[in-house]
Amino acid sequence: MSKVVLITGGSSGIGKSIGEFLTDKGFTVYGTSRNPSNYTNSKFKLVALDVNDTVTIATAVSTVIKAEGKLDVLVNNAGVGINGAIEEIPQEQIQHNFNTNFFGPINVIKAVLPQMRKQQSGLVINITSIAGYMGLPYRGIYSASKGALEIVTEALRMETKDFGVQFTNIAPGDFATNIAAGRYHAPVLKDSPYTKYPNVLKDIDDHVDNSSSPIAVAKKVYQVINTKKPRIHYKVGAPMQKFSIVLKFLLPDKMYEKLLLNHYKL
Repeated sequence: MSKVVLITGGSSGIGKSIGEFLTDKGFTVYGTSRNPSNYTNSKFKLVALDVNDTVTIATAVSTVIKAEGKLDVLVNNAGVGINGAIEEIPQEQIQHNFNTNFFGPINVIKAVLPQMRKQQSGLVINITSIAGYMGLPYRGIYSASKGALEIVTEALRMETKDFGVQFTNIAPGDFATNIAAGRYHAPVLKDSPYTKYPNVLKDIDDHVDNSSSPIAVAKKVYQVINTKKPRIHYKVGAPMQKFSIVLKFLLPDKMYEKLLLNHYKL
């Protein structure tokens, strides 16, 4: 029997790429979308799920288990970006970002764990971000939400090790997706003291637009699924993006901060 995979945020971007790649490899794939009816040409099945709504989470997970009798892999991919000076981002937008990027994935994990414990097997892959390893200027909230998911995965691995359930993180760098379109941008205020924010915002969007295809993330997911004992952390991205994490641990804090300041021309 083929493995059954559930991918949150499967209608576009990285999630869609993962779903299509795994479908081609013979997996039984279910993706999620808040409005599946908007995606009639999906290569794999889409079920309704909003990570900010626990009722839809429970319904979607139940639908997959009833249809297939099992759930082998959860790919927690759904997420949103957010940019801006922390002082100028409305509190409700900060909370929304954490609800989607952190609390949402946790609630999906809670929904699938009873089935995985019952099976005595299962794999949860949390799609985080290389940005989650460092506090990036004007991306601090996004970095924090993804960093929190990285850390909680470490705890979940230890808590569930006796149940046959495995957890891992895959942290992508910048890839060419539509994340910029759905990202919250703090408005550029005429009288803002953060005069360098517009230039940083443009630089962030340019990096995404000029990045490579998210198929690299899909291939890494496939590799991890076929790994008997996955590592805790994986990184996927341009060599310098991955090396930036190495530098974070090697360099003194202030020296690393200076590198980031130079990179963003701050």
